[in-house]
Amino acid sequence: MRVDPEKLKKNFRPAEELMTEYVGPAGSPEREEMETKAKAWFYGEILRERRRELKMSQAALAEKVGAKQSYIARLEKGEVDVQFSSLLKIAGALGLNVQLQ
Repeated sequence: MRVDPEKLKKNFRPAEELMTEYVGPAGSPEREEMETKAKAWFYGEILRERRRELKMSQAALAEKVGAKQSYIARLEKGEVDVQFSSLLKIAGALGLNVQLQ
């Protein structure tokens, strides 16, 4: 089955248009909240993936950085907005570099 790219293009909408429709316009409280949650989830994914690459348990990481295992679990799920100092400590324990741009 061959798909006609031109036909598909007609059904596509820009991401910004969809975000405005379903979440709210850029700068709105709803959009800011969604973006904050998305970043927390993204950072959690990076940390979880690296921890797993190192074959390290959440408990071992927590002990290494002086935190509770439950905090690491919530961080990896994107349920908490990590403080920068905590992010640096955890990233360092995982051998990750953090760059500010």
